[in-house]
Amino acid sequence: MDPSLFHPDFKARPYWWDAIDMGGDDPADALPAKADVVIVGGGLTGLNCAIELGRGGAKPLVLDAEPLGFGASTRNGGGVSGGNNVGKGLSGAKGRQSPEEMRDWLRAIMGDASEGLAHIEALVQREGIECHYARTGRFVGAWTPKHYAGMAAKIDVLNEFAAADAHMLPRERQREEIASDYYYGGMVVNRTGKIHPGLYHRGLMAAARRHGATLLGRTKAGALTRISEGWRVETSRGPVEAREVVIATNGYTGSLTPDLRRRLIPVASHIIATEELDPALAASLIPKQRTLADSRRILTYYRMSPDNRRVIFGGRARFTQVTPEVSAPILHAMMLQRWPQLKGTRITHAWTGNVAFAFDYLPHMGVTQKGLHYAMACNGAGVAMLSYLGAELGKKLLGKSNRMPVFDGRDFPTRPLYTGQPWMLPMVGNWYRFRDWLDRRAA
Repeated sequence: MDPSLFHPDFKARPYWWDAIDMGGDDPADALPAKADVVIVGGGLTGLNCAIELGRGGAKPLVLDAEPLGFGASTRNGGGVSGGNNVGKGLSGAKGRQSPEEMRDWLRAIMGDASEGLAHIEALVQREGIECHYARTGRFVGAWTPKHYAGMAAKIDVLNEFAAADAHMLPRERQREEIASDYYYGGMVVNRTGKIHPGLYHRGLMAAARRHGATLLGRTKAGALTRISEGWRVETSRGPVEAREVVIATNGYTGSLTPDLRRRLIPVASHIIATEELDPALAASLIPKQRTLADSRRILTYYRMSPDNRRVIFGGRARFTQVTPEVSAPILHAMMLQRWPQLKGTRITHAWTGNVAFAFDYLPHMGVTQKGLHYAMACNGAGVAMLSYLGAELGKKLLGKSNRMPVFDGRDFPTRPLYTGQPWMLPMVGNWYRFRDWLDRRAA
């Protein structure tokens, strides 16, 4: 590795894992013979579902083939969306509905999406989860003047239907939010937050156990067979019977549920963490301690670490899984484009996690034709959205929901011949890079 780029103590693993025990075995709970609900997937969706089930008196069992939290739940950037990340999914209604119906559509989709933030804030407070949560807001940089105009055209919709508390910030005032002239101004969205993903996940595990859930990592779910009283689930530790089964695997959905797999596009997202910075430099980079993102097709998202000593910088260095030797230099170069003052700063951590996109860019919750419950397709807003949908699914299974989210039971599209293997992603990535270059060149 390049010693000028990689710190001598470099780790090819998430920075967030430094605060949690990811390497050791999960508690060796016994596999029960029966459970009310078996949840396949021990991430944010599965644990939020288990917490709600446990609070309602049910006995859920959460299974994960890897150590609990090994996937994107502890690999993300820690941004908590306030419902402003469903923009691409809204385009599906345009041209097919009257203005009044379109407003109803916006109100339903964006209103439910915005519930994710409220859910996390209430959950963290109720369960006493110490995870550095703060509602700090987000600055979204405009890649071009045209992108700035596009944001400005949408801001009233965000404020009306997602209660985003957003405003535009012109380029001449950009340094109020970021110590950089890289963007053409941007949008400030106050109703968003940030969190320590590792500590949040561990807090969810503790809460789920307090409410009576059994959590088993390193326990792979196998064949799912219908029986008279529900389901028989084969696992690597033996069989278990349950009344219901929940699939909560999102970007790691595999051959166990091929029908769901072919409805998801797993996209790799790569992140680096820098070495500790000079305190004055660190304090200057993001004056208001917000999370940052931009309007490029090749998305970047970044923030300071909870102790405000280092930069956490993520993005689509590649759309597929690659080694840190490939992804880290790309992300480092992107970081220096925004902050040239970080030249010479080395990388201490680099890692990758899978984000799951749906073909319609909307989250989905429902029941398969075989009778399996699911919640998935975060489309890049998984911390808030999948936490919320997991909890809503738990309420649904208990029969305690007053109203189903608009994402429940919607058509979950796929494409002919697609099996869940996204062979097209490298080509999509190259096309997006070209479009970004073309847009910037014309700016």
